[in-house]
Amino acid sequence: MLRAFLSIDLPASLQPSLTQVQNSLKQSGADVRWVPVGNIHLTLKFFGNIPETAVGTINASTRAVTRDMQPFDLQIRRLGAFPGINRPRVVWLGLEEPTGALADLHRRLEAAFHAIGYPSEDRAFNPHLTLGRVRSNQGRDRLSQMLAQVTVPEFPQFRVTVLTLFRSTLSPQGSIYTPVQVVTLGHEG
Repeated sequence: MLRAFLSIDLPASLQPSLTQVQNSLKQSGADVRWVPVGNIHLTLKFFGNIPETAVGTINASTRAVTRDMQPFDLQIRRLGAFPGINRPRVVWLGLEEPTGALADLHRRLEAAFHAIGYPSEDRAFNPHLTLGRVRSNQGRDRLSQMLAQVTVPEFPQFRVTVLTLFRSTLSPQGSIYTPVQVVTLGHEG
């Protein structure tokens, strides 16, 4: 069994700006488990624990969806929190893709994975990069204030050309992500 998710990985060139945003928010003193900057990604589908034998089927479904899709650009635009900035539990940066390619990709992947036995998400797709998860009420009010005040740096657009299926291994130091399969948009093989 492996704990798996399909995602869009971020270019390393964005890491300094991601670190800057996290460092600004850390000044709140809130009790947050911050995601290591190298682990920040856009999750397209969390599969949970799956048998190793399912990797091939997931890979084939992903390839079928992406075969006729062209690379597209994403832009990090805003800071937010779930369920909201007044009661943050998950702190995130939101992504924009004005052509609809990301939403189309997600919708097609959900349908393909549903067809092979992975239930679709109940909630609407909200493309975001998780920066941290709030662990307690300590500093939560200050974090809320900072979420409303911190200026998001001007992130450059980045091109999405591949999707990566990752294995997530839980450890006391946090999750360790290992690529299992990479699928290139617009390619047969």
